[in-house]
Amino acid sequence: MFQAQHLVLIDALLDRGKSQLHSLGLLFIGTLILTLSAKFKIPFYPVPMTLQTLVVLLIGVTFGWRLGFATIIFYLAQGLAGFPVFAGTPEKGLGFVYMVGPTGGYLVGFALAAAVTGWMAEHGFDRSLVGTAVAMLCGNIVIYICGLAWLGQFVGYSEKLLAFGITPFILGDLAKIALAAVSIPFIWRWINRDKILSEE
Repeated sequence: MFQAQHLVLIDALLDRGKSQLHSLGLLFIGTLILTLSAKFKIPFYPVPMTLQTLVVLLIGVTFGWRLGFATIIFYLAQGLAGFPVFAGTPEKGLGFVYMVGPTGGYLVGFALAAAVTGWMAEHGFDRSLVGTAVAMLCGNIVIYICGLAWLGQFVGYSEKLLAFGITPFILGDLAKIALAAVSIPFIWRWINRDKILSEE
């Protein structure tokens, strides 16, 4: 069930697969990019968006479920240790205090979503536009479910929950899914074309 049936993108890009050193390097690079994505806001409607959820899901798709999950866990561990890696830190608190706040469920969802999208990539979903979109959508749903389940303890389990936890972010998330759905299969086509040309 958990055995990979296809190479994930990072293995194809590295050509020979990941060594332990490669994996460790990717772990650090992934958390650095994720931290940066949490800090920059892009003007959007109805609210500014970060690229954090996009990066979370791309880490899963690109790294595979094991390394993707491990990367997000490492990122969460940095946050728990008090490093200002999350959106809104240090202004909204640090470490454990921040992680048990209203957005704590989304952070848990990040790790699970990376595992889900990584597993789907290992089973070939990221080779096509539709498959990539489905994988990214599933990852987003996981983040929403975890986020709302926890957020409800702060705002209540009513229509208010959707108004605070999903509605402002739907358009931004759909834009991110569209971006990934176009770019990931394109990269695969470029890799396959490059390999064909090198063999000729």
